[in-house]
Amino acid sequence: MKKALIAILILFAALSLGAQAKYSWLDSVSDDSDGLLPGINPMKVTGRIVTAGSSTVFPLSEAIAEQFVKEGFSGQVTIDSIGSGAGFDRFTKTGETDISNASVKIKQSNIDAAAKLNPPRNPIEFRIGTDALAVAVSSTNNFVKNLTIAELATIFSTAQYWSDVRKEWPRQEIKRFSPGTDSGTFDYFVEHVFKKDKKPLLSAKNLQLSEDDNVLVQGIVTDQYAIGYFGYAYAAENKGKIRAVSIEGIEPNQSTVDAGTYPLARPLFLYSDAGVIRSKPQVAAFLTYYLTYVNDLIKKVGYFPAPAADLKKSKTLLAEAMKGLF
Repeated sequence: MKKALIAILILFAALSLGAQAKYSWLDSVSDDSDGLLPGINPMKVTGRIVTAGSSTVFPLSEAIAEQFVKEGFSGQVTIDSIGSGAGFDRFTKTGETDISNASVKIKQSNIDAAAKLNPPRNPIEFRIGTDALAVAVSSTNNFVKNLTIAELATIFSTAQYWSDVRKEWPRQEIKRFSPGTDSGTFDYFVEHVFKKDKKPLLSAKNLQLSEDDNVLVQGIVTDQYAIGYFGYAYAAENKGKIRAVSIEGIEPNQSTVDAGTYPLARPLFLYSDAGVIRSKPQVAAFLTYYLTYVNDLIKKVGYFPAPAADLKKSKTLLAEAMKGLF
């Protein structure tokens, strides 16, 4: 009996030491304002972290990763900007990634696909911020100041000339720039402007689709009769070259997003899985670092913080996924 008890204690100690060794990045001092997550020392983290998905989330994840590396992370972070839909496929259908970046909520079909992986995955949603989708024109465009949702629908479908939208506008062909169909930005725009029917947009003439938002920006910069849409961060980064127009008389900014009055504001997410988080300490460390410092960087990138309750929920979900390991 005594030998069995000693064996159990030895096993428990070994498991505890294993958890501590696996999570060697834990720090005694937590920088998490909510006190829900452990402290983290990036200098004690190594390994590979693979993320992919939304081009909108990309600048934020890139900024977080750069700071993570500056503070001592010696491993590798891969962040592929391929659109939310393609990112979900890599995370739930092939299991190639550890984290999926998204500007739309995950679909049930992806959740079902994740359950069929070996080992199965159960996607955990982490709300990380808010984006105001910007509709932008060149800074040389001096006539488009404000658009209604109905005018947006006309511009990105049947109108050939700007004068087809408003008679006083020039009779010049509209050049349209849109994220590709794998993009969460595309899905969001179609849902809110075309009531989920993508056919009018995809049937429009003079339409260029690209998963690379920088390609869209450059197309608008060089043509005063062009118009496009993408995450607000790209409009902020290129201020002076392009101009975000008001929608329904409301500009995209911190106050209108916080008040919920800007018509094209949307949440931003990361998705991961408890099995991935528990088996890959570098992923657990990166997510902990991300949620701890996201509000320090998000405004610099050009986005807006998530509601405090939503970010707190994300931290709670991550803490639950790591339960027993710190």
